[in-house]
Amino acid sequence: MADQETLAAVTRAVVEALSVPESEVQPGTTLMDELGAESIDLLDILFRLERKLGVKIKAADVSAYIQGEIPEGDFGGDDGIVTPAALGQIKRIMPQVDIEKLAGNLESDQVMKLFTIENLADMVTARASAAAR
Repeated sequence: MADQETLAAVTRAVVEALSVPESEVQPGTTLMDELGAESIDLLDILFRLERKLGVKIKAADVSAYIQGEIPEGDFGGDDGIVTPAALGQIKRIMPQVDIEKLAGNLESDQVMKLFTIENLADMVTARASAAAR
């Protein structure tokens, strides 16, 4: 769970990178769906966080964080729908997601649209903790 300092740093990075009012950037706000962030914006946000917090995260690390230990071929089935194992992983990383509602319907290429400000702050906190060990 992210502390207030990390959450504030993530919020500030998002506000600056996307040029959106701070009032629109709440912990539960999704980066890509609600704020319209694109891949290049994510790179900008991650760069700003690295400068502010010293935590280096690459864009590919975000996907790896969401996917966890689930192999690429097991995350989404042949039909492109997220597998039950992947839904469990998503629930661990993004507890705000209503897994029961999305079961059998969530396409693997849509998962990133569920990633929130708070999810990113949690990831930054986890990375900083791992680096400190």
